Amino acid sequence: MNAQKNKNMQAVKSSGSQIERLLGKALWGAGLRYRKNDGRVFGRPDFTLSKYKIAIFADSEFWHGKDWDTRKHDHKRNIAFWHQKIEKNIERDRIVNLELSGEGWIVLRFWGREITENVSSCVAKVLATVEHVRSNMHLL
Repeated sequence: MNAQKNKNMQAVKSSGSQIERLLGKALWGAGLRYRKNDGRVFGRPDFTLSKYKIAIFADSEFWHGKDWDTRKHDHKRNIAFWHQKIEKNIERDRIVNLELSGEGWIVLRFWGREITENVSSCVAKVLATVEHVRSNMHLL
């Protein structure tokens, strides 16, 4: 790996990305109070609304394999490494979704581009989910 690419890859963080900050500010602005990367919740969701058991993930297209069947051919170097890494991430996301759903959580996943191009739509989906949970809480 050349020096510039190595520097770029080291700059990628597991939390606190631009899309997470953008979504977090918008959720906060909408009056939603959340926990960030709560280690007590399986899969450490980017945001958790514990009161409503809603787990929210802000997934980058590259790391989480959006349109993977067509995009996997974009890799030109170290193909085996990248395919294994991204496919492992896709499988982990699937397992996290299943585990959280099994524990009664509602899982919302947003792609990075979805957040950057229309964060208000993402917040509207979260608010609609909160409202749905609230209305069903009265039935208990």
